Amino acid sequence: MGLLDGMEGFGIKGMNTGDMFSQGSNTKKTEEKTEKKAPVEEEKSFVFAKKYTCPVCDHAFETLTVKSSRARLIGMDEDLRPKYYGIDTLKYDIVLCPKCGYAAITSYFPNIINAQKKLVRENISANFTYNEPEGDTYSYEEAVIRYKIALSNAMVKKCRDSEKAYICLKMAWVLRGQKENLDKSDPRFKDMYEECEVNEQGALQLAKDGFVQARAGERFPIAGMDETTLDYLISALSYELGDYDTAGRLLSNIIVSKVANNRIKDKARDLLDKVKEKR
Repeated sequence: MGLLDGMEGFGIKGMNTGDMFSQGSNTKKTEEKTEKKAPVEEEKSFVFAKKYTCPVCDHAFETLTVKSSRARLIGMDEDLRPKYYGIDTLKYDIVLCPKCGYAAITSYFPNIINAQKKLVRENISANFTYNEPEGDTYSYEEAVIRYKIALSNAMVKKCRDSEKAYICLKMAWVLRGQKENLDKSDPRFKDMYEECEVNEQGALQLAKDGFVQARAGERFPIAGMDETTLDYLISALSYELGDYDTAGRLLSNIIVSKVANNRIKDKARDLLDKVKEKR
């Protein structure tokens, strides 16, 4: 099972994440806490339809976006996944043009050069087909599809490893949210949970690989992170993936760092204790 399985149904072919970070890029060298699913009518009050103009095909469209004034942070997983009251904001962080198929994380959406537009038109838009979901919110299933389309675009554009890794990380977080909100009374619960778990782990591995590549070849800040924050994230991903040696080494470096702040040093100490228990 591949992370981008099913993209053929949207007219996107040939996507294989196996060589995603070896194809080259335009760069220089928790614990689970199950939360009750917010009622649809409550989640609806956290979002609104925002207007965008696609930089690839100039099509004007609307996409659901979280009202920043309503979102209230209530916690964070060890790998920095944010958790908000009443809504999983991560479901709404992809902007997707329904006409040509161009998609990206909200903050990256306007940033596309002419050469990349050509690649998107040839490799995504040419056969793209998509039906806008009905309703006032996005389901987890729809959110995962939007991340897959965004990742396909990032691969086609040959964008930076950090952007591809960031999409994978956020996709993993959405899959975790989907897993946490599955209906345990559903007879398909076990199979659906296992599928989410496998896909989450696959996305986390790609995110880790991509951020390691980006750290070696890109300038900071990387995906909005400074060096210490990225090292902590890579250590957390390593811990979740069972790579305790890498996690322990990076966490130890953070703890003795002269530039790391006390907040992240405390997080590093807590996670290092868990790493030691696993060794």
